[in-house]
Amino acid sequence: MNPLHIPATASSPEIEFRFDAHELSLRGESYPENAAAFYGPVIAALREFLALPAQDRTLHVKVALTYFNSSSTKMLFTVFDLLDKAAAAGRRIELQWEHDAEDDMIREFGEELIADFDNLEIALRAVEA
Repeated sequence: MNPLHIPATASSPEIEFRFDAHELSLRGESYPENAAAFYGPVIAALREFLALPAQDRTLHVKVALTYFNSSSTKMLFTVFDLLDKAAAAGRRIELQWEHDAEDDMIREFGEELIADFDNLEIALRAVEA
């Protein structure tokens, strides 16, 4: 599989999926006009990747979103649900949720992820702006 790279725009995050390194990252703001269309290739690539043998390697997911709207939230939950199901089936997945140290809403969303997705290893990380 070739790496997936989607550059950031004013309304969409940078997506970097390095299959060979087992690393997926999302950085920036997410409020694209059509969240389903934007996240569609990411979800398709993730499904394809998760269908491959795990090779006893952990998938590292890093999410550093500074803002996301409700339609992006729905798509993010689709991504996290795919990851959670793969983890329930035995694949090790570590998710690092980065948030601005002063941003309670993004931190609380990360806390909700911990409560909602039991199979993922989720770590919250506060960063200084």
